[in-house]
Amino acid sequence: MRYCINCCIHLLPNDLHRQCFRCRGPDHNNQKCPVCRGENKIPLYTDSKQMKWLAVLEVRTDHCESWNGLFCLRKGKLCSLMFGLIIMTLVMVSYILTGAKHGLLLIPSPFHYGAFASNPSLMDNESLSDMKDHYQPSKMNISYVKDYPSIKLIIDTITSKIEFITRQRPDLEELRKQEPHMFSVIPNKFLPNSKNPCWYEEYRGNTTTDPYATNSYALYSKRFRIIFDYLRKVFWNHLYHYKDKHYRLRCLPHFYIIGQPKCGTTDLYDRLRLHPDVRFSAIKEPHWWTRKRFGIIRLRDGFHDRYPVEDYLDLFDLAAHQIQSVLQSDAGKERGKRNNIIIGEASASTMWDNNAWIFFYDNSTEGEPPFLIQDFIHAFQPNAKLIIMLRDPVERLYSDYLYFASANKSAEDFHEKVAESLQLFEGCVLDYSLRACVYNNTLNNAMPVRLQVGLYVVYLLDWLTVFNKDQILVLRLEDHASNMRYTMHMVFQFLDLGPLSEKQEALITKSPASNTRRPEDRSLGPMLPTTKAILRDFYRPFNTKLAQVLFDDAFLWKRT
Repeated sequence: MRYCINCCIHLLPNDLHRQCFRCRGPDHNNQKCPVCRGENKIPLYTDSKQMKWLAVLEVRTDHCESWNGLFCLRKGKLCSLMFGLIIMTLVMVSYILTGAKHGLLLIPSPFHYGAFASNPSLMDNESLSDMKDHYQPSKMNISYVKDYPSIKLIIDTITSKIEFITRQRPDLEELRKQEPHMFSVIPNKFLPNSKNPCWYEEYRGNTTTDPYATNSYALYSKRFRIIFDYLRKVFWNHLYHYKDKHYRLRCLPHFYIIGQPKCGTTDLYDRLRLHPDVRFSAIKEPHWWTRKRFGIIRLRDGFHDRYPVEDYLDLFDLAAHQIQSVLQSDAGKERGKRNNIIIGEASASTMWDNNAWIFFYDNSTEGEPPFLIQDFIHAFQPNAKLIIMLRDPVERLYSDYLYFASANKSAEDFHEKVAESLQLFEGCVLDYSLRACVYNNTLNNAMPVRLQVGLYVVYLLDWLTVFNKDQILVLRLEDHASNMRYTMHMVFQFLDLGPLSEKQEALITKSPASNTRRPEDRSLGPMLPTTKAILRDFYRPFNTKLAQVLFDDAFLWKRT
């Protein structure tokens, strides 16, 4: 067989070019055609003789030119399409066969993997070939019942590692070394004629000085600027003048609502501030003790400049002005009237959030923080009163998930996140103490849901190392919701607040509940029964210890 290099696609039997569509045309001239004259012609043979690769490449480059017009284009596209479909089919078949085996399908698999590896490092380091040994397929079931036995093993491991050990309380000198500026600003004694801890501080600015120019709360948040604009206007009217010097009244809170999030602290705050003798900080949750004093605005944004203690004290200036008015009134001066106005602060992170310690305090012991929030609060306010509102930790976690999750919220997604978080927590307690894991910043940020917030007794025991039990009031949201009048009376009595008229009490106790679940979250329904059973098992030993500490079996949450 012979082929023309210019049109080798077509067989030229007997060397006749008449059948060559390229060489023969209406205007063809045999004398001028280099192909017909034998120029630039390279014969190729397909028999046993070796082919010339350069020629082959040249042939392929001219391949499409041998097709006429639209016929060439259509046939070329058809071939490409068919070839692409074949390749894609082979890839998909391979993907389905291997992906289903390892649980890597992008679409829902007909299998749900029920077992979980006990080592959290498995997720990062273990190969796919090794992972199959840790998973056992079971048929898809919306109740995820198949998960329970395997996750129960994880919970049993965690339970076996639970040990409530009393922490070593740091001494005052150690605290001074850590926060020298704070100790230079806050005195160790307060005004004797004020129920609330207050003191006079010399103000060295002049009439043109903006006292709130550098306040970080005003600088970083637009919604607080209106408050500080008002404070600027009235600031000079509330300075105390004595011997050619100006003094401003500074105050700390008399009581703190310290926790927990999604347990009704907002509702308690809204009702308490209706009492005529109660004032709060200018913003509900300053988060100064736990975050802002370390420079944390949002955890995901990293660290900013640290908020000095003066910025925190500025938040109580509105209340301080009212207290000062009482102290300087004519009746107060003549009769030595005692101020009964008290200030509260309601950051729900105060009880549990010590995540920043690892970045600032180096002398830790086996991963445990050497200093906690309560150490510093007690150093300045040994007589402070603390209010804690708690809730069934199982329901608290689901409410927390619904509130903070941004997308793809569902009972099934919550179940998966709980399972992953339990794995991570198990991996920590295998190597570290319970306290070290609870206050572990890396672990807490890695867990998809905040399991650790519901370990109430761990935090409470640490607060009881510095504060007396009669300084802490622990309430249940379930009791508050069923008998609000009773719980509010407990709070009034705890804070030693004066009696109220029937109208005032009705206003406080009968107003609508605050910060209830959003309608779109309610439409998702409850958590899966299996998820609830898993979480009940996880929190049970902690609830048992909490009930023992408080001498109240209601904190077992058996009926919820």
